Amino acid sequence: MGHDHSHSHGISATGTGTAKHRKRLIAVLSITLAVVLVQILGAAISGSLALLADAGHMLSDAAGVFIALLAAWIATRPASDLRTYGYQRAEVLAALANALVLIVISVVIFTEAVRRIGSAPEVQTDVMLYAAVLGAIANLVSLLILRGAQKESLNVRGAYLEVLGDLLGSFAVIAAAVVIMVTGFQAADTIASMVIAVMILPRAWHLLRDVVDVLLEATPKGVEVQMVREHILSVDGVVSVHDIHIWTITSGVPVFSAHVVVEDAVLSARGADQVLDKLATGLGSHFDTEHCTFQLEPESHSEHESHQHA
Repeated sequence: MGHDHSHSHGISATGTGTAKHRKRLIAVLSITLAVVLVQILGAAISGSLALLADAGHMLSDAAGVFIALLAAWIATRPASDLRTYGYQRAEVLAALANALVLIVISVVIFTEAVRRIGSAPEVQTDVMLYAAVLGAIANLVSLLILRGAQKESLNVRGAYLEVLGDLLGSFAVIAAAVVIMVTGFQAADTIASMVIAVMILPRAWHLLRDVVDVLLEATPKGVEVQMVREHILSVDGVVSVHDIHIWTITSGVPVFSAHVVVEDAVLSARGADQVLDKLATGLGSHFDTEHCTFQLEPESHSEHESHQHA
């Protein structure tokens, strides 16, 4: 019979990447909504499609941040027998919704821009310019708020990328307003709106790809399975390791499990605990994987294991 023994370091739901930076997201949400109102009003007065596109993009960003905040709250609900990891993956589903919304907004903006080709209406550039400058300033402030947290959560990263796109979009609107003011080339507004639409897609794609990696339980970025294997094998008493699995529940919550074959003499109560402590401590400090589960198997049991996996 094999010796089953697990050793884990739990991570509470409140430790998820998004939950840690809730205040930053609330600040960005407030700034974004205020600018959206100004830009929608400015677009209505000036007739600028580019400004309306930028406002629509910022509105989708605000919705995305709200979803992220809602998901962070849901993720703090305790685990249960039906959901042993609780609702932590709700954050990932929110990031998925973010990516899909970005794609839809991009398509809608681009379609409207194409419809306006050859019939661009006259634009009041002064209102357009003032609203775009205000949007650029607000986006810059939001970027600074999120910059230090965007590497710790898919949702915060999604918000950061969206604000970055908004900043570039504001620059595009400013450029269009200046061109129209200087040259009278009204189509610059339509071109700027198309540029904004095109800028959204790559960011949406990268976010969608990261979300899919989490949902498919891919190995977290920056973790090399071979290095993990070598570290486990370096522990005294370990003979071999198999069935290594490393995945992510949600941002900031990596999980590891493995079957570790050890010398029979190690499987005394004290010896097993020492091996487990060394394994878990090593993974936690070297690979940022604190939630570890190990099944210890005596070397004499390895032949049975090999038949099972044949």
